[in-house]
Amino acid sequence: MAFFDIFRKKQEPPRSQEERQQEQQALNAGLEKTKTGLFSKLARAVAGRSTVDAEVLDELEEVLITSDVGVETTVKIIRRIEERVARDKYMNADELQRILREEIAALLEEAHRSETTFGEELKAGEPYVMMVVGVNGAGKTTTIGKLAAQLVKAGRKVWIGAADTFRAAAIDQLKVWADRAGATLIRQEMGSDPASVAFDTLTSAKANGADVVLIDTAGRLHNKINLMNELTKIRNVMSKVIPGAPHDVMLVLDGSTGQNAFEQARQFTQATQVTSLAITKLDGTAKGGVVIGISDQFHIPVRYIGIGEGIDHLRRFDRHEFVDALFDHEKN
Repeated sequence: MAFFDIFRKKQEPPRSQEERQQEQQALNAGLEKTKTGLFSKLARAVAGRSTVDAEVLDELEEVLITSDVGVETTVKIIRRIEERVARDKYMNADELQRILREEIAALLEEAHRSETTFGEELKAGEPYVMMVVGVNGAGKTTTIGKLAAQLVKAGRKVWIGAADTFRAAAIDQLKVWADRAGATLIRQEMGSDPASVAFDTLTSAKANGADVVLIDTAGRLHNKINLMNELTKIRNVMSKVIPGAPHDVMLVLDGSTGQNAFEQARQFTQATQVTSLAITKLDGTAKGGVVIGISDQFHIPVRYIGIGEGIDHLRRFDRHEFVDALFDHEKN
């Protein structure tokens, strides 16, 4: 069973054209600040220019970097555009937006090409296990709650493990979300061993025929070695209960932190095997370029983006829809 299969209802009708349009409009609205910032800078960069020359490319480089695309990814995009300019000999500045769109779409396509289908090793009757990591304040607990609600709505039995035992607020917040979603929460006292909570959660989930298990973890970048040891211990304990677990390790990043999100991704990917990303809080920031840069640099699939407070505002990431939302003026 692949990850997104756990969200599919039996005999679920395909989305209508109207539903797809409504979803695209919601995504457009959620990324409005990023798009406005990007295109206002881009318009200034090409104002009065008739060709794409070295000066225009220097301006574009600054636009992308200040939009939090990241230096490495920006250099890659500029190099590709330079190659196209050299090949085509003459390129009108008005074409720059189209070219930029094509290159960003290509980068996202390449980054997601490495995505593997997790859960193939699942045995019948065993739950799909996701461990969720990230720093405090990134929206990790809220993301777990929204995922749980969407899964329950899809008809799945969901267990949540409150393995962030260092913050009472995290456990209490998960309790509220679990009750709201109709999921089962497994918890222990504050200060308990996180691996023990994970063990209890998977044991209970397996015994009660759960479909999905979501394990919260402490969001501390206190020390890379300690973080690595803690996450490794949790993983090892889970794999003893359900071989192959966790089937997915999702890193939650706050998109509004811009370049700090890159550093968090670097720290967590060094500490554990991260297999997917959720990037939150994109509706309140002009720094949505981090989605492009992080996806490109780490070659980890972005699985979810957060574009609002509502449950439905945690959206499955579709790279085609994302690019459309950034570039299609006429659809807004």
